[in-house]
Amino acid sequence: MARTDKRLGKHIIVNAFNMNCVGHINHGQWTHPRDRSADYIRLDYWTGLARTLERGLFDGLFLADILGTYDIYGGGVDLTLRESVQLPVNDPILLVSAMAAVTQNLGFSVTVNVNQEAPYTFARRISTLDHLTGGRIGWNIVTGYLDSAARAVGRDGLTGHDLRYDQADEYLDVLYKLWEGSWDDDAVIRDRDARVYADPAKVRRIVHHGRFYDVEGWHLSEPSPQRTPVLFQAGTSGRGQQFAARHAECVFISAPDKALARKASRSIREAVVAAGRRPEDVKVILGINVVTDHNAAAAQEKLAEYRAHSSPEAGLAHFAASTGIDFARYGLDDPIPYGPTNAIQSAATLAESRGWTKRDLLGQLALGGRYPLAVGDPAEVADELESWIREGEIDGFNLTRLVTPETYEDFADLIVPELQDRGSYKTGYAPGTLRRKLFGQGDRLPERHSAQAFRPAAALAAE
Repeated sequence: MARTDKRLGKHIIVNAFNMNCVGHINHGQWTHPRDRSADYIRLDYWTGLARTLERGLFDGLFLADILGTYDIYGGGVDLTLRESVQLPVNDPILLVSAMAAVTQNLGFSVTVNVNQEAPYTFARRISTLDHLTGGRIGWNIVTGYLDSAARAVGRDGLTGHDLRYDQADEYLDVLYKLWEGSWDDDAVIRDRDARVYADPAKVRRIVHHGRFYDVEGWHLSEPSPQRTPVLFQAGTSGRGQQFAARHAECVFISAPDKALARKASRSIREAVVAAGRRPEDVKVILGINVVTDHNAAAAQEKLAEYRAHSSPEAGLAHFAASTGIDFARYGLDDPIPYGPTNAIQSAATLAESRGWTKRDLLGQLALGGRYPLAVGDPAEVADELESWIREGEIDGFNLTRLVTPETYEDFADLIVPELQDRGSYKTGYAPGTLRRKLFGQGDRLPERHSAQAFRPAAALAAE
């Protein structure tokens, strides 16, 4: 007997979590005979994936990215290169237009580091994509955590963890001025007879002179469907959460169990409310692995098959970069001095609180990655996903790939129908932009968001 939506009370958000590279989260799976991740340099690999995701009514494709290399483990990149641990890696933004052209509703969230380019040029790139996709663009805001990335662009190393967020706050201020404040909604007239495309009185130059940025100029793009893309963010440190409270609409978390997911979710929503917003203004998204098949025994066989191809050590090299600790220097059971870090503070804090040794970490990395696992037939996996939503008080998942495209095809063909029968998953896309689809409200950021201060009326009043 099919379960009803009373059991959960809402539709689960699901993004495909991916990266423009071979090895993303679950390392070693590129050696699996059914895995096609080495085709990441082919456009048909990405357009085929986009079609699969839209068939499965995925909310979006969440594309991760890094600028540097994982060079902490063993003091170099030998293992990183042998196992393709996010190296080589290509630009995620260049994929979007092609995938948007073969889909109608799938969202695309791209990761771009605020240190990657000037806010003025980045604002145009995102506005362009928002136009071309009909408002289906999100941006995952990151501040970076790799010294190798800073050195590669001419700096001595990463600036301090909290200082990076200070800079990101100002970066967003500049972007809001451009996206939200430079052009009025009715600035574009397109009057052929009067020879007026845009009314000069309704387009203003933005002026910003701050601690990190000096910008004077008109936004180069006319208003796009969303103006500002849907804002994703993954920081759960104290300073990262402060940043999320002001800016983020979707917060991506990593939690090994439901109790920690619930703690993180509640903390994020409390911070959002303290910032003058509503708890429902933010969606909390958890990274997860799913292995399924038509019956439980087949799912377990598939899991064993995946584990046989995984590389726990490559996963440890990835985690070493996240914490800034070279685990290659330690024995399996040696105590590890985690201490303060300038990388991902939440990763090191969790590892320190659990007292994880190298042996512990390798055990967790049986699939080459550290996200929780849901395994079983469709009913068992659906039970587990619903349990995470209820007990973890989250809104949805970033579904990692194990074997691609098999992971996403299995979810679309087996898990989605089961969740739909329970009323826990949409049976069709809602109309409108990505923001409207996710929140069921308008295309633009709500007035209670901090971007409101940079809209024309507020900007003119400030002047």
